[in-house]
Amino acid sequence: MKARVTLLISMFMTLVSGVLCAQDMDQLLEEATDNSTEYATATFKSTRILNGHSIERMPGGQLDFRISHRFGQLNTGAYNLWGLDQANIHFSLEYGITDWVMLGIGRGTYEKTFDGFLKFSVLRQSKGDRNMPVSLSYFASSAVNSLKWTGPGSLNFWDRVSYVQQVLVARKFNERFSLEINPTYVHRNMVDTELDPNDVWAVGGGARFKLTRRFSLNAEYYYIIPPRHDFQSEETFNPLSFGVDIETGGHVFTILLTNSLAMIEKGFIGETKGTWKDGGIHLGFNISRVFALK
Repeated sequence: MKARVTLLISMFMTLVSGVLCAQDMDQLLEEATDNSTEYATATFKSTRILNGHSIERMPGGQLDFRISHRFGQLNTGAYNLWGLDQANIHFSLEYGITDWVMLGIGRGTYEKTFDGFLKFSVLRQSKGDRNMPVSLSYFASSAVNSLKWTGPGSLNFWDRVSYVQQVLVARKFNERFSLEINPTYVHRNMVDTELDPNDVWAVGGGARFKLTRRFSLNAEYYYIIPPRHDFQSEETFNPLSFGVDIETGGHVFTILLTNSLAMIEKGFIGETKGTWKDGGIHLGFNISRVFALK
């Protein structure tokens, strides 16, 4: 009888100990969950701020079909319906290889350019167990000018090629405000004259202010270093753009005003010929449509 009572007491104590141990484990798991890493999301609405790239990438297995459109300059007057009679377009297919690597190809009216790019994440803004104050990505692109050559002699393929490299550094300060800084290097194998530089350095900046869940205000500016080239054959200006993002289901629609006609980095950095002061402003829009392929 004593043996049975002892066995029952032992089984009861074992059960109680197991329950207490399970409670301790649950508490530890909850504490671990509370202290886990939280990553910043939706720093910007899409992969572009306005003309330039944002820190955002397409998730793995998703394809973004983008159409960008720029009308003529507003200062062309009523005869050209303040630029609406003219049209310049760029369209692209951009795919997320993984959640941190993105590739894209495109074709634009500006210099009949074919372009391609690679963008991948290096750091991601986070807090908690892993604290990272900013997100950082690397962007590299190349473009080929396919205009018919009308000058003397012939032009080989590599003369038509240009390259861009950027470091994208962004921070989402709160649910409404995000800021990005983009040190940029542009190299053009061929320029218009010997007076024009092959290499262009710039520092870009972009900001987003979220108004509602579907609307946000964006601004973007690139400062060319130095601001004016004394040895440049044609005067250029720093690109400045303002716009609004509108999300409608699977689309992101952007309406903007900019003094740049080109829609790739090689064009709007170092080759912007319009100025806000004289009304050399283009009305434009970007449309993004995302397809899940996986």
